[in-house]
Amino acid sequence: MILDRPLDSWLHSHPLIAELIGLQPLSWFNPGIAPAAQALGDVPLSLGDVDDASARLERFASFIQSAFPETRPTAGIIESPLIPLRALHAVLCAEHQVPAQGTLWLKADNLLPISGSIKARGGIYEVLKHAEDLALASGLILPGEPYSQLDSDEARAFFGQYSIAVGSTGNLGLSIGIISARLGFKATVHMSADARQWKKDRLRRCGVTVIEYASDYSVAVEQGREQAAADPMCHFVDDENSLNLFLGYAVAARRLQWQLHAAGIVVDEQHPLFVYLPCGVGGGPGGVAFGLKQVFGDAVHCLFAEPTHSPCMLLGVYTGLHDGVSVYDFGIDNVTAADGLAVGRPSGFVGRAMQRLIDGYYTVSDADLYRGLAQLEACEGLRLEPSALAGLPGYLRVLQEHQGYRQRLGLDEARMARATHLMWGTGGSMVPDEEMDAYLAQGRTLLGNRPT
Repeated sequence: MILDRPLDSWLHSHPLIAELIGLQPLSWFNPGIAPAAQALGDVPLSLGDVDDASARLERFASFIQSAFPETRPTAGIIESPLIPLRALHAVLCAEHQVPAQGTLWLKADNLLPISGSIKARGGIYEVLKHAEDLALASGLILPGEPYSQLDSDEARAFFGQYSIAVGSTGNLGLSIGIISARLGFKATVHMSADARQWKKDRLRRCGVTVIEYASDYSVAVEQGREQAAADPMCHFVDDENSLNLFLGYAVAARRLQWQLHAAGIVVDEQHPLFVYLPCGVGGGPGGVAFGLKQVFGDAVHCLFAEPTHSPCMLLGVYTGLHDGVSVYDFGIDNVTAADGLAVGRPSGFVGRAMQRLIDGYYTVSDADLYRGLAQLEACEGLRLEPSALAGLPGYLRVLQEHQGYRQRLGLDEARMARATHLMWGTGGSMVPDEEMDAYLAQGRTLLGNRPT
């Protein structure tokens, strides 16, 4: 019995579950997708909230520039480049015998400063929002004053009265820990068993308390939440439910809009934009997709990508149970090389709020993550961690789909020929060289003699 129903009953009502249990890579194009004008009402936020978050990050730019000198070239704005993948695009199309329609790009959040992953958006934003609230309420800083003064011994002594905690598989903990410690907060990161050792080591070098668990992400989050609740001076960053995290990620949409314009890329009904987002618990990709839908409306099509061993968001949305179901309920082990995506139960908030805004969901094997990593390095000289490669197969899944998805949305051959495809590279620049070399060696072995 699974959630009070026999497995046969589940397989009859939701036949894709058989493939999920069998750990087979699959694609599911959402039959419940709705026009953005209708579905954005499912989210209790607006474009005004996104722009407010963006303005807050601009207020903190002087602090960021002072505290993290590597951000001086961008004047304290934490942002990543948009990179064309022309060589890789040609290789993939030839290898899979699909027409070379549109263009393929990388949104290189693996190059984000401070923590080297997409979590530098939402994670850092939430801590800065909390710091601003405390500083303004106490008179430590006054409206209109430069926030660079928060990079001071006085400010660190003030924030040192407070604690910040988070549960994480790795990258969110890295972002939260680094920025919290730099401000002066007492920071604690509760890390799941699959978190990489180098991330734990780096946090400890920054003065962050790391608590390790032999269990998965959900246990680390629950333990962190319980411990934080017992301390009135502690702020818990809730990756499953936080609106501030969500907004921090959503700011990326406005910035991408400017980057696309600067690159001469048009996004409208006749020139669709497809965005492929690696998904763990869902906060990061959900926030980015929300921002993109606010900015581009129905011209943007967002798809979530998950490991075959950790398809929690797909399972939650497909069954309609959201956080009421876990991959473990169906015997799926949640063991994957994509440590940042190793989540057994999705965010119920993101699943419900975004279920009419996400075009589709697909799963990727660990072997294909490694192959993609090696191909990207060979073709473009770029190095991402395995979980960041989950977005790469999305382009092929859309071109090869046979579920009537493109026909339903009017995505005819002419529109597809003008489309822009964007894989979101969620992390990798801070992976130690020896670990990255091991990833690449595995990917090259899997590629064998296939052309790159």
